[in-house]
Amino acid sequence: MPQAVKQHAEERMEKAIQALRRDLATLRAGRATPALLDRIQVEYYGAMTPLNQLANISTPDSRTLMIQPWDKSSMGEIERAIMKSDLGLTPANDGNMIRLSIPALTEERRAELVKLTKKFGEEGKVAIRNIRRDANDDIKKMEKSDISEDESRRHQDDIQKSTDKFIAEVDKVLAAKEKEIMEV
Repeated sequence: MPQAVKQHAEERMEKAIQALRRDLATLRAGRATPALLDRIQVEYYGAMTPLNQLANISTPDSRTLMIQPWDKSSMGEIERAIMKSDLGLTPANDGNMIRLSIPALTEERRAELVKLTKKFGEEGKVAIRNIRRDANDDIKKMEKSDISEDESRRHQDDIQKSTDKFIAEVDKVLAAKEKEIMEV
């Protein structure tokens, strides 16, 4: 039974790492990738809809994103959503598609992106610590009826080791993203 709690906690921690990687993929690091637009929500017929569900997004070269909406009447809303986002990009509409030119990052913008990266990393660490707390609470509940106090302590130590491993993974992911952002 405590093994199941530990396994479930590790699975949730792994999902937290995956969510962190997804969030970091939306940060601009100097080259175009469709993942930059994953967080963009467009008001489409009164409902907020992810941009990737309204248009085909492609990268013809390393500095350009092309957005080709399936419904041409949504182009204005897509442009407004991009302008309102924190990407700092200006869309160019040619009537059929929207082009986004990704400019080279300035040193100031790189510093902002590193701060944002650290914020995402801290959120990931908090999520992992919350998972640890939940797992430890489950183990403590079992201590009252199913397992001894020594077993409870041993299982909590194992959960802490898993937590430390996943926190180190967060740090590794953050270091790689910061290096990518600071690369000139």
